[in-house]
Amino acid sequence: MDTTEIEAKWESEGYAVDVERKTFPPHLSTPPHSHPFDARVLILAGEFTLTSQGQSRTFYPGEPFEVAAGCMHSQQYGPEGTTFLIARKHSPTEV
Repeated sequence: MDTTEIEAKWESEGYAVDVERKTFPPHLSTPPHSHPFDARVLILAGEFTLTSQGQSRTFYPGEPFEVAAGCMHSQQYGPEGTTFLIARKHSPTEV
């Protein structure tokens, strides 16, 4: 998947500080946590389940989603692992 356009769009919307491609192993899960930054994610391969506020949603290749700074959530990576593109937008006081 060519991500050049989405990366350029995210960067133009203030996510220029940190855009990267990440790959995680199968069946990895995280305990509930939050981040001090807004995140935009695009699933490139595998599947990814995000649980927040008692609700879970699974995302597949080509599907984007956002997680706001301070949002408590947990993550579950699919049986084939997961690769995604992530962009972070830090608050002006954090950078």
